[in-house]
Amino acid sequence: MSDIILETRGLTKRYGGVHALEDANFTLRRGEHVAVVGDNGAGKSTFVRQITAVEQKTAGQVFFDGQEVSFTGPLEAREAGIETVFQTLALADDLDVPANLFLGREIFRFRMGPFSVLDHKAMRARTLEALKTTAVKIPNVDNPIRNMSGGQRQCVAIARTAAFASKLVIMDEPTAALGVQETAQVENIIRGLKERGIPMVLISHNLRQVFDLVDRIVVFRRGRIVASLRKDETDGNDIVAYITGVKGNAEAAMA
Repeated sequence: MSDIILETRGLTKRYGGVHALEDANFTLRRGEHVAVVGDNGAGKSTFVRQITAVEQKTAGQVFFDGQEVSFTGPLEAREAGIETVFQTLALADDLDVPANLFLGREIFRFRMGPFSVLDHKAMRARTLEALKTTAVKIPNVDNPIRNMSGGQRQCVAIARTAAFASKLVIMDEPTAALGVQETAQVENIIRGLKERGIPMVLISHNLRQVFDLVDRIVVFRRGRIVASLRKDETDGNDIVAYITGVKGNAEAAMA
């Protein structure tokens, strides 16, 4: 079995005449944590949206777990084993925490078409277990999501991803709107994923966080990958130089 869990070859996305992503060649190995960094509009989130099929790519190939894939949408990507925390969080405001954790993968007491009955007790118990495992503190899991703070909502989305993580986790700016304590919580969840051997792609503007959490850093600039660097072979100044274009305009060979 190959040690590569995710690979893109020539991945490209154009919106009319705008080249949002151009010829992105990327690899992620099993158990590896890689940060994707770059300025606003550099193509980072566009890259993730092509992998998870939130959008359909203009050109290129995506290989996941040894097979070329062409997901029709994010649900299909999730069913294949890719858990994603998007910037939009994808939470249902009117539902409580267990209903959000199990949205699209509900547990039923029995299934009989329109007469199916959900197992609320089992979903609540597993939700409490997931929150405990990820150290996410939600005072009342029966509250609708809309009544929670932005930080709590973010932590629910991340706990959902960590709880169901199977083959790959992608996090798009998971701590951008969080305070110091909540950021530390999320970073501990990421470390827990690393200990479990679950590979991850982390999009972040926070270079301190990047150097603390990942093995390798991939830099995007103007829709292209311009560097792929081992964390222990670079530093913050080097990364900023690639982000701003001071250093390197040619796409780097993947590690």
